[in-house]
Amino acid sequence: MNWILRNTSKLKYHTNLNILLKPIENDIQNLKWLISDLEINTSEMEKLPINHEKDWFLISSQEMKAICETDTQIVWGAFSGIDKNAELKTDRIEFPYADGNEEIWKNGNLQVENSKVEIIAWDSSYTIVKFTEKEMSDKFKEYFEEAIELEKYKWKK
Repeated sequence: MNWILRNTSKLKYHTNLNILLKPIENDIQNLKWLISDLEINTSEMEKLPINHEKDWFLISSQEMKAICETDTQIVWGAFSGIDKNAELKTDRIEFPYADGNEEIWKNGNLQVENSKVEIIAWDSSYTIVKFTEKEMSDKFKEYFEEAIELEKYKWKK
């Protein structure tokens, strides 16, 4: 239930959250999002509900929807979708990251405990999406037929 997108005509650019989350948009309405290691390109910075002064931030599903509705390219970033009612002890976790993290290339291995979905934007070249629920994973793969199982993808350094 771990996928990587490399070449896809569905995305105007990596990582376009508006298109990327389309197949699971109903499933993620009850999630809050821990976002970290973020580097973006956008002309709509003022519309984004994020604090650029922090290394990480927690946003609601409505705020995530607002990000999706902008023309924002995620160059680097780690997005962890967690049940909105789950307690997240930010003082006890290592914040997720993409750049320099060899663990993201391994199956499973979501960086935040109890995440239902994890999205890794890797240098605007790859998008890795990991799921803990098969139903969401199946919907994603049905929409992105070109997604490759992460364990079958051979990244060459």
